[in-house]
Amino acid sequence: MTNAVSNTTVSPESDSTAVPTPAAAPAFTFAELGLPEAVVAALARNSITVPSPIQEKALPDAIAGKNVLGRAQTGSGKTLAFGLPILQRLSLHTDRPAAKRPRSLVLVPTRELAFQVVESLAPYANAQGLRVMPAVGGTPFNKQVEQLRRGVDVLVATPGRLADHLRQGTCILDSIEITALDEADQMADMGFLPEVRAVLADTPADGQRMLFSATLDREVQSLVRQFLPDHVEHSTQDGKASVRTMDHYVLMVDRGQKDLVLSEIGAREGGRTIMFARTKLGCDGITDRLRALGIAAESLHGGKAQNQRTRVLERFKNGRTPVLVATDVAARGIHVDGIDLVVHVDPPADHKDYLHRAGRTARAGEKGTVVAIVLPNQRRQVLRLTGMAGVKATAVNVSPGSAELNSITGAKKPT
Repeated sequence: MTNAVSNTTVSPESDSTAVPTPAAAPAFTFAELGLPEAVVAALARNSITVPSPIQEKALPDAIAGKNVLGRAQTGSGKTLAFGLPILQRLSLHTDRPAAKRPRSLVLVPTRELAFQVVESLAPYANAQGLRVMPAVGGTPFNKQVEQLRRGVDVLVATPGRLADHLRQGTCILDSIEITALDEADQMADMGFLPEVRAVLADTPADGQRMLFSATLDREVQSLVRQFLPDHVEHSTQDGKASVRTMDHYVLMVDRGQKDLVLSEIGAREGGRTIMFARTKLGCDGITDRLRALGIAAESLHGGKAQNQRTRVLERFKNGRTPVLVATDVAARGIHVDGIDLVVHVDPPADHKDYLHRAGRTARAGEKGTVVAIVLPNQRRQVLRLTGMAGVKATAVNVSPGSAELNSITGAKKPT
């Protein structure tokens, strides 16, 4: 097994969360990689000319057909790190994919991330005449069956919906040339590994495989041992926070003042705010209380139908809804530039969730602030989580209308 492990600071790209420290120029540009000219031109049109660190490290091996294990946080440019090699490989075909038999597969944990991957890859696939489609729950099954029947180059799927297609014979994986697993650790956390193993076992054993994960927990490592023989490993992070344009605060509030503090944060002007709650009920409750005060807020959680979730996210992206209240699961895959404030309304379950939530801000080189609203009995738990996440958080006592709350978050009284 060949291991080429390297560490550097995560760098921005179209879906980035971090800013690099000064470093030497990249070893190559996209044009020097052997990517099709149409793809290089499409990248340039999106102002993407220089690879991010994970792309710089992983792309040469991935394009060469090697199995790749990539360790990088959400927002480090992973989508193009596995997506461009897939498109380069498929561009060599002169015929269309056979009915029901996609030529490549991208497995992701959530619907939102599937749509994000499709959206990210579509301009470069279209430039090549390649078809990319999502297969996720909450969307019409028969429509997906028809798309698969017409032939698909890149299938981006969640494990549950793909398992449905495999059971019903509407998708067959014996023509898969490249498989990519994105956010493998999140798939493990969500209990999807049995489905993932079954899917990988259905793909040709001699096909190329790429696995990207923020952390390499025991379950992910077992997946690597079973399905990624003779892989090369590339890493651009150590599992801790590395974003230098992100400020972290623990805002200490009295028990009876939490809702008032949240309402003032929600009423701030300019920018987008994402608030994280632990449960669907909690999301809806916070949203209702904010809306009752005239604050344009919407909730995003697994209890909503997929078309509702899509519309909520679109309104958040275009600025019509400046405040989004979400659960951790629903927020996976949300890559929206311009989110400058992340609020932990409820403490995250663990330090990985803290980093995931925080990664919604400080994208594409922008600055961002992350605050945890903490009651007295939660302080020790939250400070332990920030320490495990490698975050140096400043603890500040705040109250409704306080100068500290305003200076950190831009909070103002709702009108």
